[in-house]
Amino acid sequence: MRTRTFEYSARRSNGGGVVGVEIKESPVSEEEFEEMKRFVSDYLSASVENEEDGGRMRWYPWHSAEYRFNHILNVVDLASKIAEREGADEDVVRVAALFHDIAKLEAEQEEHAEEGARVAREYLATHGEFPQSFVEQVCQVVEDHSYQGSLADVTMETRCLIEADILDKVGANGTVLMLLRMGYEARTHMDASEMVERVLERGRAATERVESDAAESIAYQRLKRVKWFREWLEEEVPGMDHDEFGDA
Repeated sequence: MRTRTFEYSARRSNGGGVVGVEIKESPVSEEEFEEMKRFVSDYLSASVENEEDGGRMRWYPWHSAEYRFNHILNVVDLASKIAEREGADEDVVRVAALFHDIAKLEAEQEEHAEEGARVAREYLATHGEFPQSFVEQVCQVVEDHSYQGSLADVTMETRCLIEADILDKVGANGTVLMLLRMGYEARTHMDASEMVERVLERGRAATERVESDAAESIAYQRLKRVKWFREWLEEEVPGMDHDEFGDA
């Protein structure tokens, strides 16, 4: 059975009664969405396995199939929350979020969005009876998610995805990735404050770019947590320069 969302569009007669109610069915059932997730996970794994040299920088955790899929799920969750609060089409946003980085491990950075849209189109055309307008909208959002201009210039659904993609690299997740990077770069724990500051810098840039109230709220909370972590770190590790970066 399909999951149904209901949108009510009511007109009142002179007597105050409701004349009409419009009911809209979600084009994607939960079963279909779970099948999409399995497809994306398998596709990412195959992208790595098919590369003879092991892929580009696979020794960095964020270039692995496991990390990429986890990032995708994080973005799905964030984008869905933003879409719900901002009144965007949640089905379009969450499906586009699921496919947005599917080609990340096999295509060049500047081509992965367009390639991801192609994969999404092929999947949606062969794995269900989705409305063509829905397929086109999802694919357009995937293709546009790497847009670097003002988010005021894109559709609400594209904005939700771009904001979620940005926010996943801010906060606790971004901090952990940056600290993991320290090990791969043979840095010592004394560099930790500097690395965490980079997360804060990215977070400040994110808050300047996002447009929606929902995304700004999430960014603010995540930045606050990172600042707390840096303060705790500097208090407990002797020798770190507490004044180097100032207030975030």
